[in-house]
Amino acid sequence: MVIKKAEHVISAVQPSQYPNTMFPEIALAGRSNVGKSSLVNALVNRKNLARVGSTPGKTRVINFYNINDSLMIADLPGYGYAKVSLAERENWGKLCETYLNTRKQLKAIILLVDIRHEPSPDDRVMLGYVRESGRKFVVVANKADKVGRSEMKKHMDNIRSALGLDEGVEVLPFSAIKKTGVEALWQKIEEILRS
Repeated sequence: MVIKKAEHVISAVQPSQYPNTMFPEIALAGRSNVGKSSLVNALVNRKNLARVGSTPGKTRVINFYNINDSLMIADLPGYGYAKVSLAERENWGKLCETYLNTRKQLKAIILLVDIRHEPSPDDRVMLGYVRESGRKFVVVANKADKVGRSEMKKHMDNIRSALGLDEGVEVLPFSAIKKTGVEALWQKIEEILRS
């Protein structure tokens, strides 16, 4: 995809704040510190469109990004950060649940996992939720630059096995630093938008 326009539209905490557009939306879900903001920046080839937080678990809103006046990327708050109170975690859960259950424009969910680690129980819960929603999804194994080429297949197989993914579900390796997987992920997004 050729990026002619990429802008942050709004940070929302409730449906009344969601952007009033009919553009199809792709949501990003993943643990705190898995690199969702870096992924957004890599996809649009900009350094600072999405702010990369220095403190994991800081994002408590859904950030909406307008891409080419034809697509919205919704960056959901990260989950699973230990230094956050239970009440805050529940609020984040409600925030994400409301969006995932009510947003008609939502076409697919990109689930980000860290390629270096086995997916967490929180990742498995999120994937279960995504499956229940019946929406299309893509699993992206982020931080691929941190793993040697010879180790790549082993890590990808671990992710596939831990998440119980069918053969038909692709796991895309991705690195914002090396731009690995940017084109493959755009192809996948375009494929979903066409279907």
